[in-house]
Amino acid sequence: MRNHTAITTFILLGLTEDPQLKVVLFIFLLTTYMLSVTGNLTIIILTLVDPHLKTPMYFFLQNFSFLEISFTTACVPRFLYSISTGDRTVTYNACVIQLFLTGIFEVTEFFLLAIMSYDRYVAICKPLHYMIIMNNKVCKTMIICCWMAGFMVILPPFSLVLNLEFCNSNVIDHFGCDAPPMLKISCLDTWLIEKMVIACAVLTFIITLVCVVISYTYIINTILKFPSVQQRKKAFSTCSSHMIVVSITYGSCIFIYIKPSAKQKVEINKGVSVLISSVSPMLNPFIYTLRNKQVKQAFNDSFKKIAFLSKN
Repeated sequence: MRNHTAITTFILLGLTEDPQLKVVLFIFLLTTYMLSVTGNLTIIILTLVDPHLKTPMYFFLQNFSFLEISFTTACVPRFLYSISTGDRTVTYNACVIQLFLTGIFEVTEFFLLAIMSYDRYVAICKPLHYMIIMNNKVCKTMIICCWMAGFMVILPPFSLVLNLEFCNSNVIDHFGCDAPPMLKISCLDTWLIEKMVIACAVLTFIITLVCVVISYTYIINTILKFPSVQQRKKAFSTCSSHMIVVSITYGSCIFIYIKPSAKQKVEINKGVSVLISSVSPMLNPFIYTLRNKQVKQAFNDSFKKIAFLSKN
């Protein structure tokens, strides 16, 4: 039997000890968080109230925006609190909840991106049957399947993390509760958990990426067969926003696993994690609104209605 004291709180080291950098970091994170929530919430409201945005594509976009808000809210506010107050302690229960929420939101987002690529495939390759194939029941079933897939991927490694014992240290070298730095300070053998976390992450990445690649292979082949340049441009424009979001999401994930050296591993992970949890959710609404005439028109119509009602 080992003699140890159960740890009930952790200390998060954060990103920097420099006071000036902390101020810059706080302003940056607060700005990106407010833009993320405002932008994604705007998309959710527009897709709910505007009759022109009642299509499967915008239904999936609505759910994607909800996931973006949820993910960034699970990460950023706690870090902002830590920077502003200097309180770097977090309870074990709060840490576990954050770990679970960030995991489920992130994995579900990957599956949703795969579903959205299939939606674009049906819209481009089978336009005449689009509304029949992508009916309301199918769309809702797909969303439920995304969440179920997220739970199925997260639960096995998460259930093992709950059994970890921390007797050597309670200092987590990160700005939030993430699995790798938590495994490092455990006094148990974490080999099985580490392999399971990697296996679940790789499985999710490969399955969803294969679905995206297959969908866009068919989409590109179909578009290239269109007779006019105008038709090809219009078809590509309907997919461009999703392609950009997919590139950012998968690109950041690939980058986090390409580490130049062991010494830089932790710092790069923390840096990329900040970008994934703050910048990526902020870019989503801008990408879809700036490149989508329907969303811009819906926003303008809603703004005019609000302005008209306020005058009266």
